[in-house]
Amino acid sequence: MNDVDRTLPTVEVGRLARAVLDAVGSVVVGKRETLELVLAGILAGGHVLLEDLPGLGKTLTARCFAQALGLDFRRLQFTPDLLPADVTGSFLYDQRSGDFSFRAGPVFTNLLLADEINRTPPKTQSALLEAMQEKQVSVEGVTYRLDEPFHVLATANPIEYEGTYPLPEAQLDRFLLRVSFGYPDREEEWDVLRRRIARRREEAEIKPVVDAATLRAMQAALEDVVVEDSIGRYIVQLTAATREHPSVLVGASPRGSLALLLLARARAVFAGRDYVVPEDVKEVAAPALAHRITLRPEMWLRRVDPSFVVGEVLDQTPAPASGALPSYAAGRPGR
Repeated sequence: MNDVDRTLPTVEVGRLARAVLDAVGSVVVGKRETLELVLAGILAGGHVLLEDLPGLGKTLTARCFAQALGLDFRRLQFTPDLLPADVTGSFLYDQRSGDFSFRAGPVFTNLLLADEINRTPPKTQSALLEAMQEKQVSVEGVTYRLDEPFHVLATANPIEYEGTYPLPEAQLDRFLLRVSFGYPDREEEWDVLRRRIARRREEAEIKPVVDAATLRAMQAALEDVVVEDSIGRYIVQLTAATREHPSVLVGASPRGSLALLLLARARAVFAGRDYVVPEDVKEVAAPALAHRITLRPEMWLRRVDPSFVVGEVLDQTPAPASGALPSYAAGRPGR
């Protein structure tokens, strides 16, 4: 059996996921819930936007996940003078062969850290769009497939707007979720210092818990997580409610519903279940939907946050309470 064809039971996927989180949590202190969201995005096959203040562990988180998951990792610092070819690669003339050869860019990796993605112009930002959505890049009319797994963890600084280029809605929508770490409390911050003293060096190394082939098998196993019809309709109702909220100019697209579905499946696996419950959906609603919402201009002046809108939508949308089997499972053999 090929590695790509490997199948894992959801119980094993949950065990491996918790082991990965424990490994990353040994370096990134006190952010278990946020780390779970990042891993959920990876297991769901998506890309994650880490938006937070400088020095709160965004880059460290990306590097630790790459090590724990056994993935090839590259970091690309986005700057105002970065060109699309610096992301995707370019053709170079080879004097020995007398022909042009393709030199792959940093996007050809398993886990790409797009550091400060909002500091580069839209033309370069868009170079990532095809890679993120289609898992391929086109250079001078030639298309190159990206090896799976392929994930982008992008960082953005929410406070320094001078010299930045805000991500357009079309690119924000490509991120499965957006998460923030926030400041640690005093005990957690002291724990960071204590571990640095004990380590006696700056870099922290994590031994791989899984490899790329196992990660692909874990991602495939999420397809076996059952989503009952009422849960699916609840997801649709939540997303549709963001379009009808009085504070919202543009609500979440159907891609938001898909993000809720995929992330809720990952949360169910973390909890040791092979079925989704409403609480799984609620826990990922804000990270999956808030960045897909455009507020009315007057809401900006009142400093209303899109996450607040998602919270109101959750409060106003009744959650289902049903144990029925999903309609798509009719006729399936017993599990």
